[in-house]
Amino acid sequence: MSDSAAPRPYRSYVYAYPHKTAYRPLPDPAPSLAALWRDEPKDALSLYAHIPFCEVRCGFCNLFTRIGAPDELTTRYLDALDRQAAAVREALGDRDPVRFATAAFGGGTPTFLTAGELERLCDIAEKRMGVDLRAVPLSVETSPATATADRLALLAERGATRLSIGVQSFVEAEARAAVRPQRRADVESALGRIRDTGVPVLNIDLIYGIDGQTEESWRSSLDAALAWRPEELYLYPLYVRPLTGLGRISPAADREWDEQRLRLYRYGRDHLRAQGYAQVSMRMFRRTDAAPLGPDDYACQTDGMIGLGCGARSYTSALHYSFDYAVDMREIRTIIDAYTETADFSRAEVGRWVDAGEARRRHLLQSLLQAEGMPVAGYEERFGASPFADFPAELARFEALGWLDEEAPAGLLRLSPEGLAHSDGLGPELFSPSVRAAMAAYEPK
Repeated sequence: MSDSAAPRPYRSYVYAYPHKTAYRPLPDPAPSLAALWRDEPKDALSLYAHIPFCEVRCGFCNLFTRIGAPDELTTRYLDALDRQAAAVREALGDRDPVRFATAAFGGGTPTFLTAGELERLCDIAEKRMGVDLRAVPLSVETSPATATADRLALLAERGATRLSIGVQSFVEAEARAAVRPQRRADVESALGRIRDTGVPVLNIDLIYGIDGQTEESWRSSLDAALAWRPEELYLYPLYVRPLTGLGRISPAADREWDEQRLRLYRYGRDHLRAQGYAQVSMRMFRRTDAAPLGPDDYACQTDGMIGLGCGARSYTSALHYSFDYAVDMREIRTIIDAYTETADFSRAEVGRWVDAGEARRRHLLQSLLQAEGMPVAGYEERFGASPFADFPAELARFEALGWLDEEAPAGLLRLSPEGLAHSDGLGPELFSPSVRAAMAAYEPK
């Protein structure tokens, strides 16, 4: 590819940087959490609890999750989560006030847990970590099969403000093609139960680019979702990755598939806008008349994140860390078993140090991929330099490709509509050479 050629639009979903495949085991002795967090701001932290269990593994899924939980595995997992939370809270210390601004339970499928187990998860967040779940935004992921009335009622009572359900497609043939077998009637019933809870934000995830999907069938799914007037909708492009169900039976993506996904993306974007939704990012759309999300002063570019669970990441200003990562089911089971047997959670074992240059890249990425763009003054205040001076070649290239909004207000660096459409091609262009090399050398497990 020449420098003037546009990168493929669907290279990688950049939801965090550096990517987890750039993480490596940290040298012995591994850094203590107490030392890592000693001088970090702790007044607007985010908590993420990872539950790595699902009732079925979708064909497109490359998340860290396993099917089922035999032999009281969920109990042992929550025991380990409790031990980890206790160690983390001790490491945060009492020298500075510790406050959480936002919380989320993800996976996997958190509602794979029973209502009683979900209550224990909430207790760990509140009693161990000190998160006031009823005072901060709390997002929880669910699925049609596990969104039962008792689980949802428990989450609503404990303060959930957002329930996100992965529907992917309301067309049963498309769900089967994505190896996500489900009946539409069951999906609709689950959505009804979510609305019955009164939780203020319903998010529905849909996927485009499924084999056989057309504008008409895509419109059918969009309209079925819109009938529930969700406060949020996420539109995800289908990816086919190694070691996933579809990755073993599908050919590599090609230009024709790229064009199909771009066409369906634009169709979905325009349809949602016409129905009163504002675009927040390439994937996220929010109903313009939805109530405010509430107090949420966590900023992903600067504030720390505490990850609990063996698939969660934690972020300090200098180190991003987690546990070992895998996609292959056998390796995932091994890592989960090792996590449940861990007694000492006081050190970071796997991660990647973030130097000043990587912090600049992360700030630019996390900001630029949002539809609202990045105030240049905020970047300059944090780093003492202009993003145009730090990334002259990259930003000049984006401008040449028509990916920067020439009509953005002065002082705002913002993507054009086509730049936003190419977020998954643009994002990887900002990865540093060292992160690219580490990702390329990563050997999937």
